[in-house]
Amino acid sequence: MTPPENVRPPIAAWPALAGQPVRPLAGGLINASWVVGDPPVAALQRLHPVFGPTVHLDIEAVTAHVAARGMRTPRLLRTAEDGLWHVDDEGACWRALSWVPGVTWHKLRTPAQAAAAGALVARWHQATDDLAHDFVHRRPLAHDTDHHMGVLREALAAHRDHRLYDRVAPVADAILSGWDRWDGRTDHPPRVAHGDLKISNLRFSEAGEGLCLLDLDTMGPLSLDVELGDAWRSWCNPAAEDSSETRFDLDLFEASAKAYLTVRPLDAAVRATLPAGVERICLELSARFCADALRESYFGWSPAVAPTRGEHNLLRAEGQLALARSAASARPSMARILTV
Repeated sequence: MTPPENVRPPIAAWPALAGQPVRPLAGGLINASWVVGDPPVAALQRLHPVFGPTVHLDIEAVTAHVAARGMRTPRLLRTAEDGLWHVDDEGACWRALSWVPGVTWHKLRTPAQAAAAGALVARWHQATDDLAHDFVHRRPLAHDTDHHMGVLREALAAHRDHRLYDRVAPVADAILSGWDRWDGRTDHPPRVAHGDLKISNLRFSEAGEGLCLLDLDTMGPLSLDVELGDAWRSWCNPAAEDSSETRFDLDLFEASAKAYLTVRPLDAAVRATLPAGVERICLELSARFCADALRESYFGWSPAVAPTRGEHNLLRAEGQLALARSAASARPSMARILTV
């Protein structure tokens, strides 16, 4: 999110950053961010209340482990009191992270870019394969798809008088029917996961090499089909998330999947679980967006896209439903690619 103009970051809490210029950093949807230094040396962030301060214990444990395995990663900078975070006089939680120079992509445009993304995530997964960490900050309902379908049913029952109900209801019915037909499993074993591998959370060099993962608040235990399913639904959709032209691009999938498997081979049984994960995540997100269309609760609403939060969320629900259908049609092709 774009930082409020009236907020002054408490940079004095980090002696290593003393005297450095600070400027707002636009972009993310949740935490307010500032760039420290010219050229940048750190990112200063005010956490959204949805994340408790103890999330930094997880970030420190995982990034220390990844760095020890030779991967680049942002690291938490210590405060003057040798803490991982700082709480200001108003109770807001702040952190400073070291800056990894590079570029951010908001959409994959070529198979080469997709391959770079797949290889980067594979290296991160490989680096955390031997990490034994009991996560303090957990999101047990984040990818509980049955739960999100239940929330959608509750929203339909509670908001029958909503001005968008007649437009939302058929979309919701299609989502719920799609989930009823989905034939995968939801009990695959968890592993250390990033939890939000949309393409803008990956950092690349100017030459297109994958450097590191960003936005680490969502890390925790997830099954690989969910982790990669969420990545592929982002990477392999050439259209915007709130576009009705969404489709699953098999060329981008093939490039990223083969690059991932080259770095981190998986046995056949694990590979077989992955195609269903893409459709599952698309259905899950479409259910969340559809419920939020009736609840008018989209924090990232853009008036340039839709007149209200409800309409914007409905666009997102329709887009992810179309992507789920495209991914379902592509499952046999995904399975063939993953068996090569």
